[in-house]
Amino acid sequence: MSQNTLSDENYKDLTNEEAKAKIKEMAKDIGTCMFCTELSVRPIPTRPMGLADIDDDGNLWFISSKKSNKNFEISHDDEVQLIFAKNSDSHFLSIFGKAVIYKDKSHIDDVWTPMAKAWFEEGKDDPDVTVIKVEPKDAYYWDTKYGKMISMIKIAYGAITGNINNDTGIEGRLDVGNDL
Repeated sequence: MSQNTLSDENYKDLTNEEAKAKIKEMAKDIGTCMFCTELSVRPIPTRPMGLADIDDDGNLWFISSKKSNKNFEISHDDEVQLIFAKNSDSHFLSIFGKAVIYKDKSHIDDVWTPMAKAWFEEGKDDPDVTVIKVEPKDAYYWDTKYGKMISMIKIAYGAITGNINNDTGIEGRLDVGNDL
């Protein structure tokens, strides 16, 4: 990541449990990410994916078809990038991690959601169902400091008065303790 050039009040790195909690909070709130595979290929293969679950260790779980390009790409290169964005609330989260594909029934049962049936005719018993676990290795977040309404008021005030207001957001690195 690049070096911090922000003021201390606008920059806050989080580690271990705080980092895991922030990832969990933001990923659950946003729910859908752009799931990027084959990071060395241009253009980078990217598709939207709905988050099925996130565990207490900060691992993110997705339901996928064993026949998907994504699963094929992960089987050749397990490094992935997840980009979560909720413009309406100014919540943004980028996660670099290692993806592992599971085909066993116990993992499928653990993360299955009723919405996934839309993609699998036989539900969680469909032979094509797999789950992907993404273990974060590096992450970065951008968030509002005071909530959406206060931030918008501060921005509007700055626009009207000409006073530069750099006090609406906070960002930082999220180190969950997993090695790169």
